[in-house]
Amino acid sequence: MEGPIPWKEEVDVTLSDDSSPSSSRDAHGVGGSSGSASKNLNKNITIDLPPKETESDSEEAVFRRAQMYQDYMKQIPIPTHRGSVIPFTSWTGLGYSIKKLYGQPLHYLTNILLKQWDRMRIGSEDEDRPLDTVIHPCKAEASIWLIEEVHRLTTSHHHLAKLWLPDPMPHAFIDPVFPII
Repeated sequence: MEGPIPWKEEVDVTLSDDSSPSSSRDAHGVGGSSGSASKNLNKNITIDLPPKETESDSEEAVFRRAQMYQDYMKQIPIPTHRGSVIPFTSWTGLGYSIKKLYGQPLHYLTNILLKQWDRMRIGSEDEDRPLDTVIHPCKAEASIWLIEEVHRLTTSHHHLAKLWLPDPMPHAFIDPVFPII
């Protein structure tokens, strides 16, 4: 067994796949036919990495995604027939039930707003009371659909992109449920 390579000697660290037509390698992966680490050394180190996204490319990509998202959300019609009363204890819970019942995503801004409304209840005297005993379920659902319509039809993709840029996880509030239009 060989000992460690002294620091004064150079080591070939060129990355390449084994199928490339390079010089033969010994059992330790060192180039050269004699197995000596000091022969046939490559002083140039090359590593193929994907080009790094510049800040402007990243910003442009977020603006494109926001525009695609907003254009898609505009196409989804708001349900007109709502025949069931949905029990709920929180705004986000009602939003989740609406998504399941109607098979539609809610807009990013609607999801953010529902979360904010739940936070606003913290510290109130009815914080522990189920929300459907405070606000009638039909009124609460109608409120969400009204706000959803505003967000779907009037939100600028520029506004969305500006919200998404500093957010490390904007996709956390983008619903994965996408109906066929």
